[in-house]
Amino acid sequence: MQKSVILGTLTAAALSAGAASAQTLSDVQDRGTLNCGVTTGLVGFAAPDADGEWSGFDVAVCRAVAAAVLEDQNAIEFVPTTGKTRFTALASGEIDMLARNTTWTFSRDVDLKFEFTGINYYDGQGFMIPKSLGVSSARELAGATVCIQTGTTTELNLADYFRRNNMDYEPVPIETNAEAQQQYLAGACDVYTTDASGLAATRAAFETPSDHVILPEIISKEPLGPLVRHGDNDWGDVVRWTLNALIAAEEYGITSANIDELKAGTESPEINRILGTEGNLGEMLGLDAEWAYRAIKANGNYGEIFAKNIGESTPIGLSRGLNAQWTDGGLLYAPPFR
Repeated sequence: MQKSVILGTLTAAALSAGAASAQTLSDVQDRGTLNCGVTTGLVGFAAPDADGEWSGFDVAVCRAVAAAVLEDQNAIEFVPTTGKTRFTALASGEIDMLARNTTWTFSRDVDLKFEFTGINYYDGQGFMIPKSLGVSSARELAGATVCIQTGTTTELNLADYFRRNNMDYEPVPIETNAEAQQQYLAGACDVYTTDASGLAATRAAFETPSDHVILPEIISKEPLGPLVRHGDNDWGDVVRWTLNALIAAEEYGITSANIDELKAGTESPEINRILGTEGNLGEMLGLDAEWAYRAIKANGNYGEIFAKNIGESTPIGLSRGLNAQWTDGGLLYAPPFR
């Protein structure tokens, strides 16, 4: 009952905010700053350094949008949100977009009145345990205490998985990833469960990552991506096609190193349309012709962003897997720019 009340409240707030702020693009341009909701801190995806400078895979999406809309990837205010507060922040208008490892689900799309603008990471829920437990499969976790972030899809996935396998468990509710790390390392729970990418990022921050094992089971589909409020299609188009520009840029070989050369004109009509030397795609979005050029130049194409923040050469060490381009056997695919 309590969950239904919360969902109903969020739905009402989303409807109200959607009706009141159907001009987010002009609001952002008038303000001169993009308010982007991110996680409270997950290394590789969104985390501030000692000087308060934010970086990460999700942060790069925010910066690309700021570059496209405001001609400055730094004209941005990062708003840290938890699993519980993220949707309220978006529904109320506190933030213009949310880029916070958030799973696209039916209820979030339809009932909470949000619009997911694409998928920037195909993920799935996993389990991390101390190697000393000697467990090699999630099927061996009967009776375990499990740290789990509240307000996330992982709560329901966890309950479903243990129920299907006739196992009991004791949940240890936590609010943030930082709290999860502390509780898990202190032994307050045997297991930490969240998206597999989040587990890899969390483990990379440990003093001795090799003392912890991510079990092989992936128990859910977790398509992660940025989202905006329902009712503002123009703004949704801007965020959607900025993400698509990053994905398409990798497919067509547009990089941060060669983008200025390609902007002078190429024999590829698709590249020319993306970079604004042909057609009027920017005008259709309510932006100038160089919106996608700036979005890509800010931090590179999708592949560059992936490699720099979470790729195999980073401490997080994620392979492309499902997040490879469709031409390389992955699921990554941008609609045509035409």
